[in-house]
Amino acid sequence: MSTSRLASWSFPCLILVTAPLSAAVKLPAILAEHMVLEQGRPVHLWGLADPGEAVTATFRGQTASSVASDQGTWSLYLPPGAAGGPFPLVIRGTNTIEFQDVLVGEVWVASGQSNMEFATKNVIGAEKELEAALHPQLRLFKVDHNVAFYPRDDLAATGWQSATPESVRDFSAVAYFFGRHLLERLHVPVGLIESNWGGTPAEAWTSLDALGSDASLMPVFSAWASMSRDFAAAERRRKLAEAENERATAEGREPKPLPWTPNERLSWSPAGLYNAMIAPLTRFPIRGAIWYQGESNAGGNRVALYGRLFQTLILDWRRQWADPDLPFLFVQLANFKTKDDWPLLRENQTEALSLRNTGMAVTIDIGNPDDIHPKNKQDVGLRLALAARAIAYGEHIEYSGPMFRRAEPEGASMLVYFDHAGGLAPKSGPLEGFELAGADGKYSASTATIEGATVLVSSPSVAQPLYVRYAWASAPEANLVNGDGLPASPFRSSRH
Repeated sequence: MSTSRLASWSFPCLILVTAPLSAAVKLPAILAEHMVLEQGRPVHLWGLADPGEAVTATFRGQTASSVASDQGTWSLYLPPGAAGGPFPLVIRGTNTIEFQDVLVGEVWVASGQSNMEFATKNVIGAEKELEAALHPQLRLFKVDHNVAFYPRDDLAATGWQSATPESVRDFSAVAYFFGRHLLERLHVPVGLIESNWGGTPAEAWTSLDALGSDASLMPVFSAWASMSRDFAAAERRRKLAEAENERATAEGREPKPLPWTPNERLSWSPAGLYNAMIAPLTRFPIRGAIWYQGESNAGGNRVALYGRLFQTLILDWRRQWADPDLPFLFVQLANFKTKDDWPLLRENQTEALSLRNTGMAVTIDIGNPDDIHPKNKQDVGLRLALAARAIAYGEHIEYSGPMFRRAEPEGASMLVYFDHAGGLAPKSGPLEGFELAGADGKYSASTATIEGATVLVSSPSVAQPLYVRYAWASAPEANLVNGDGLPASPFRSSRH
């Protein structure tokens, strides 16, 4: 390349580098009027200003100052405080930013794919739920869909809003019902940050640092390489379909719905959603996270990797928020008829409970076998909220259904022991969902009877049982619950 051509390419870059920054103090989208700040944590404020510009913030009678770096970034902390509000917040540089309606309470991030994104307007009894959705101390913040190839400092979002029928209508139903329950029980302001995208895999929500530091997760990148090779052709097919729909509309014909395809706007790229939709939030203190995802990782070769990947995501988020004890609560996949390996995915989800401060809402009893998006999100939100009350807030309540502990042969039967087993009973009718296998590993439907906090399982087809499993199907017929009506999690006693 000639010297003149080099100069023509380099000159615009010089202009960008040397262009003066605006002197006005600017805040990221998450720091805005009507926000909720986490109680008991230092108040973190940050943003942009002119290099060397002094920035001062005052909140609840406390003041802190900072000086913008040579790159125009600044950050400061104010002392933590108890729940309450509304309070004014004033930030001064060469300009002044004033908020009058800042609350202090409990803040949770709600993330995942389409079942977390599922809007309140679509739930069972939506009209009644929306009529009652007026909660001034419940605040909502919704992150726009976006992809990035490096961690962003800021994001696009619908700003903080009070919960009203209008704002709740298109907000995550699971998050809303979760937050509403906490608001009613804790009697402090609650802030919900919705950051999700339907039809996306867990690796898109995990940082490249975390993915790249574990050699066992390298299949994530080979899967992405395979998918990205087909992206150009998929884009062409979609553009042709969109053009055909435009012609149909112009000619008075009914346009055809565009079929859903994975990787919309490169949304399956490893770390792509983390970079754009999570990283900008990690400087904002939160109480914990709720998560509903897994469907996109249940097919093909992805499911076998999910156990490692999901735990990596949880630990990664804790590192990014600099909170090793950050509560992380998640939803186990519901019952749905599919050829994908949902039983194994559920098992991988259950294994994440080995990490401290995690909780799982089992939904095997409230899904829709014929609809991957069941409309009962009220119970999903409630079960997550029970886990939050026990794990994040230390309440002595039952928050989990029966969880498999161990199984041992007892003559021609298997005796199964559970945790969270007070008041074991079938939800309705006779107890069902248990299967036994012998040394050949072939499972047969079995009879199960409850004996205190255990279940005795037997089958005339299995004279010497060695293995037992429960609800081991994508849409099983299974009905074991505890005395609080919470369903037992699917399990198998061995990976045989």
